[in-house]
Amino acid sequence: MVTQSPGTADPDALLSRDLGVRQFAANIFNYTVGSGIFLLPATAVIALGTAAPLAYVACAVVIGLVVLCFAENGSRVAATGGAYAYVETALGPLFGFVAGCLVFTTGLFAASGILNGFVHSLFALFNVAAPVWAAKGLILLLVATLVAINMRGVRNGARVLEAITLFKLLPLLLFVLIGAFFVKPANLAWTNVPDISTVLGSAGIMIFAFSGIEGATVPSGEVKNISRTVPLAILLALGSVTVLYLAIQFVALGIMGTDLAGTGRTPLAAAAGVALGPLARTLMIAAAVVSMFGYLTANMLSEPRGLFAMSRDGFLPRTLTQVHPLFRTPNTAIAIYGIMVAAIAVLGTFEWLTRFSNLAALSLYFLCAVSTLQLRRLDVRSDGDPFVIPGGPLVPVLACIAVVWLAFETVRNESEGGITQLYAMLVTLAIIFALYLLRAWRHARG
Repeated sequence: MVTQSPGTADPDALLSRDLGVRQFAANIFNYTVGSGIFLLPATAVIALGTAAPLAYVACAVVIGLVVLCFAENGSRVAATGGAYAYVETALGPLFGFVAGCLVFTTGLFAASGILNGFVHSLFALFNVAAPVWAAKGLILLLVATLVAINMRGVRNGARVLEAITLFKLLPLLLFVLIGAFFVKPANLAWTNVPDISTVLGSAGIMIFAFSGIEGATVPSGEVKNISRTVPLAILLALGSVTVLYLAIQFVALGIMGTDLAGTGRTPLAAAAGVALGPLARTLMIAAAVVSMFGYLTANMLSEPRGLFAMSRDGFLPRTLTQVHPLFRTPNTAIAIYGIMVAAIAVLGTFEWLTRFSNLAALSLYFLCAVSTLQLRRLDVRSDGDPFVIPGGPLVPVLACIAVVWLAFETVRNESEGGITQLYAMLVTLAIIFALYLLRAWRHARG
């Protein structure tokens, strides 16, 4: 048995373990329910017609298998870092580093995709058909604003995030509760039964709305009674998310039918407008804008710290460890991250960026599923008997198969540049391995 026990040399031992089931589940729920659900319901209808809910079912099955692996891993590994800590403990520092980089890559490309969605929704809010240069300029202005906010102190970024959380959840709940009275059953009747390849191909982008657990579980080192809290919180949060998403898709489809496919990046706003009029449409677009801004604020608060940590550990140039003398923030890492996000957002489209982000997340999920088998074999545990998924190796193995299958169908989608996304993912992995080997070479030289 391998037991993780805090010691004087363990930084996690200094952390306060105050997060219980309710707090940790709320963190996962809020991290997952971001902007994707405001933007993607039309995409599912384009691919599957009235059978669009099948995309959510496919995502729920894949994520359900992955979530069970996260639950068991989280009940065994108490260190801060989430997926990074799970993989490193199970598979060693090389794959741990790969996992950490994939968490960062997922966040980077997700933020870039959301920036595109934010700008589109903002122009829709004011009924403005803006030229491309104006959209790109607004992206740069928004990133500069977020960089400035976070450079002036972590407390500023956290306060903005706290103020936004309620405003992104309340409109979705009201949309379901009020919109249910305007559903037309005829709009929900299936006109065709899509094949499994088509369902998984659409799920390849829809899973963007379900991702987030890889970032939400990072504060594992601050959870009390981890062997009980982590699995309960993960299962509770992702179960709630799945029910909410299915309800939203059913209501939007029930209101508009296949006309939902033509609503672009404002499907929920369009459905609200059909049911309750122009004011409801405007309010739902505003809610989407607020939600996306909230996600971007959280992303800009968290991800630059990843660059800072990688620099601290010798994987990136030391200049990224610079801290502002007055505001005590990693100002150089924040600035560099802002430049990276802005550049990728300006060059990419929402669909391409979200699919690439999904490929990075699926790669990470595969490593976490493999880690479940290894952590179980090593009998790693922290503070009590860990949660063990019933069925022996069945669930982790099925998770690996499901993730690979979904990634394959995502890459097959030529209309969204699937092959180029695969090449980009391979280049990213090559860079990650090169960084690790460079650090090992530097250490070997003393």
